[in-house]
Amino acid sequence: QVVLVESGGGLVQPGGSLTLSCAASGFTFSNYALSWYRQAPGKERELVARITSVGGYTNYADSVKGRFTISRDNVKNTVYLQMNSLKPEDTAVYYCSTLISRPRSWGQGTQVTVSS
Repeated sequence: QVVLVESGGGLVQPGGSLTLSCAASGFTFSNYALSWYRQAPGKERELVARITSVGGYTNYADSVKGRFTISRDNVKNTVYLQMNSLKPEDTAVYYCSTLISRPRSWGQGTQVTVSS
């Protein structure tokens, strides 16, 4: 059973930083790509960042390039999302996800609110 548990969300002022974590279990973590998605109120869920299993190659949504960094620790079975220079439009529920077999697996999400 795939289990993904996100943590690290909260309230932060514009320009601030947060680091999200996603602890994974139930599968061979190092064999799979991991992704962060987000969903703001009234909007569709969107891909924020992805990191591959081999080589740790990364890709990002244009809206977060240069501000967010995805990384993974294959010993701790954890994927991270370092978020800097946060903007109010980054406010959303952030989800960790992986595709072992369809349907895609999701965590429960963690709320990030960027507001003064």
